[in-house]
Amino acid sequence: MAHRWINTLSDTDVTPEVAFLNRRQMIAGAAAGVGLSLMAQRARAETLEPNNWDDITTYNNYYEFGTDKGDPARNARTLTTKPWSVTIDGLVDRPGDYAFDEIMAKMTIEERLYRFRCVEAWSMVVPWNGFELADLLELAGVQSGAKYVAFETVLRPDEMPGVRYPVLDWPYVEGLRLDEALHPLTIMATGIYGRDIPNQNGAPLRLVVPWKYGFKSIKSVVRITLTDKEPPTSWNKANAGEYGFYSNVNPEVSHPRWSQATERQIGGGLFSSRVPTLMFNGYGDEVAGLYAGMDLKKNF
Repeated sequence: MAHRWINTLSDTDVTPEVAFLNRRQMIAGAAAGVGLSLMAQRARAETLEPNNWDDITTYNNYYEFGTDKGDPARNARTLTTKPWSVTIDGLVDRPGDYAFDEIMAKMTIEERLYRFRCVEAWSMVVPWNGFELADLLELAGVQSGAKYVAFETVLRPDEMPGVRYPVLDWPYVEGLRLDEALHPLTIMATGIYGRDIPNQNGAPLRLVVPWKYGFKSIKSVVRITLTDKEPPTSWNKANAGEYGFYSNVNPEVSHPRWSQATERQIGGGLFSSRVPTLMFNGYGDEVAGLYAGMDLKKNF
């Protein structure tokens, strides 16, 4: 079993739920040009007008339910999440369909709170409930020849109106190198703020990799495949010039259409000053060794 990550963030570092819920209003009113970079600084507490739980679901990217930020909230209720199972196959000792309820029963002891610096256009510290991906892969038994982990989102055209349009090559797919997947910071999230993840946020099981962009946050996972070849990823297939396989937070490498060098914090107010984005989203001490010797401008 890999070593457990020691969480250095406390409850006082967590972005207040009110601020997290209000991000739609803040983002909608922000000046143009805010970069979609993963965020590194600790969010500051600030009292904002309270919102209800539904606000958390009204500004989302989940193209299977539509490309407008409000489409997932309107359409994702059609997604059936019970029962749910995840197929784990490829280079594993025990391939098969793993029922979500059975997974959770095995992970009950290990499921814990992860306070991660995260992003959804603004920086924040979000408390995820979940368990390490490594623990799930251990159930299936990773074989020695495996080098990568591929993920696949559920594809149900009768429940997902967005897949009627060729926005992406469906189903949505994502991938990690095996050492990235086995790192104790890489989790499968099942909840947020102590509540189950809503459908439009990736229920019932989504990937969270805090030192990478949101492109490694694949939602509603139904298949995990261990392979010896680098797997395709949806955004890389759609535009390889803008979205590489790794998607590490690197303030020195700009997206072709925006800078990733600075960020603005939720809880700091609409006109708060921007602060430098940290390499690997501030998790360099934990993950920089994974990329020793690599050209991170070439492998973006």
